Formats: sequence, structure tokens, C-alpha cells
Amino acid sequence: MHFTQRLTHFLNFFLIISFIFLFSGCNGGVLCPKGSIALEQRSLIFISFLLMICIIIPVFFMTILFLVKYRENNTSSDYRPNWSHSSFIELLSWSFPVLIIFFLSVLSWNSSHTLDPNKHIISDVKPLKVNVISLDWKWLFIYPDKNIATINELVFPVNTPIIFELTSNSVMNSFFIPSLGSQIYTMAGMKTQLNLISNQPGIYKGISSNYSGQGFSNMKFKTIVVSNYLLFQKWIERVKKSSFKLSSISDFKKVANVSENNAVKYYSGVKKHLFDIVVKEVTGIKK
Repeated sequence: MHFTQRLTHFLNFFLIISFIFLFSGCNGGVLCPKGSIALEQRSLIFISFLLMICIIIPVFFMTILFLVKYRENNTSSDYRPNWSHSSFIELLSWSFPVLIIFFLSVLSWNSSHTLDPNKHIISDVKPLKVNVISLDWKWLFIYPDKNIATINELVFPVNTPIIFELTSNSVMNSFFIPSLGSQIYTMAGMKTQLNLISNQPGIYKGISSNYSGQGFSNMKFKTIVVSNYLLFQKWIERVKKSSFKLSSISDFKKVANVSENNAVKYYSGVKKHLFDIVVKEVTGIKK
């Protein structure tokens, strides 16, 4: 088989495999955004990807060109053994990467400010506050204004800005709802903040994207975005019927015990300022 035919077959195979891997992750996750923050982050990924392509494609093209032009049996080209420099090639090799790096720097700087996790989302709807505590190995969600809490289930209405305050009761974890964007770390004794919104009702996967021990792989939670506030209120009433409570630090410590594969659990009462107490307990500052 001729060299160019084999090269063509290889490139076809490479493109097919690349598309399979590329599109296999499009069902859900960061490439299937359900909120404005995730949508902007996907645009940022695509722009960066296209810019990288602007470098990669010419490299592939020039590789093929050099292979063909400087092959051993090509006797039609000029033979210039003393050639050592080309200003045109130097300009071509350096100008595009410099321009792309400059553009990416401006884009990254601008995106870092517009997509700042601490930046509140502008909306006519009153934001909902949720405290998040990562435990070994489960997620505790506290709704301080509703006086309820859940394990491994997060529920909120569509088009409502959510202000997450996050911390960890032990090792560092990473809170991440891929369909809504922006992962953020939870650290013991520290408080981080994340602002997200969902513009479509649905059920989305939540994970810990940071390895934190043997139970990490099942440290997942379900994010349920209901279509209106009435459904959210009904869910709150269901949680309030639970006989379990987090009324004291002793109750919290029982919940915080190491366990794996935890089911969803509701708590109809929560000790006031429990989130801040957990932050201070870890740092040794008693309230």
C-alpha cells in the first residue's frame, strides 16, 4: 500500500476515535449545561478548544507537508544543504502562539472576574441560602432559613440563585454539580462560597471531585431542581415530617461518623448556627 494511502487511513481512524471520545461525554456534565454559569463556562471551554486547534491543525499539516516534501525519493525539490534560517518560518512559528497566549490571558482574566464563585447572581428572585458540610463520606445540606437539613439530597426551585456556603468536617473535598458548573473545594476550618443557578428543572448528578479516602467513590448526591416554588415548599413540608433532628452537636457528631454508601436522609430540625459552629470547632475556637 502506498505511503499516502496508509497515512490517509491512519488519519481517518484517528478522527473517528477522537469523535467517539469527544462526544461520549456530551450527555450531561459540563458540556450539557443547565444554568447560566455552566453555559458561560462551556463557552469558555469551546473558545479555548478552538484556539488550541488553531495551533494543533497547522502542526499536523506541516508535519504531513514535511514528510511529503522531504521524502527520500523526491528529486524535484531544490537541494540546499547550507540553508539554516528563515525569517518567515520564525515569524510564523512565534507570532500565532504569542497572539493566542495573549488572547487566552485576556479571556482568562475577564472570565475569572465574571465567573467568580463569590459573585452573587443578579436576579429578580430572592436567593436561597444553603450550608454544605462535607463528611466522611457523605454530604450534609443545611437550609438555615428553613431549619431543615438533608443527607445526599439537594433540592431547590428553578431560576432561583443559590448561595452555597461550604466547609468540611474532616479532609478536603470538592463540591461539584457538573451540569450547573463551578466546582469548589471544602476545607476544614475554612468557609468557601459558591453561587449557582439552574435555568431548567431536572435531576442532576452531584459529586466530590477530589479523592478523600476509601468511601470517596460513592460520595455522591442528587440535585433536584423543581419547576416552581410550590413544589419546593411541598418538599420542605415533607422534610419537616421527619422524626430525625440535628438539635445538638452530639446529634451532628453521630451523623458525622465515618460511613459509606449513605442513603438520603431528612432532618426536621437543625441547631442554630450549626455550620459556623462546625467551622470553629475544627479550628479549635469554641463558641
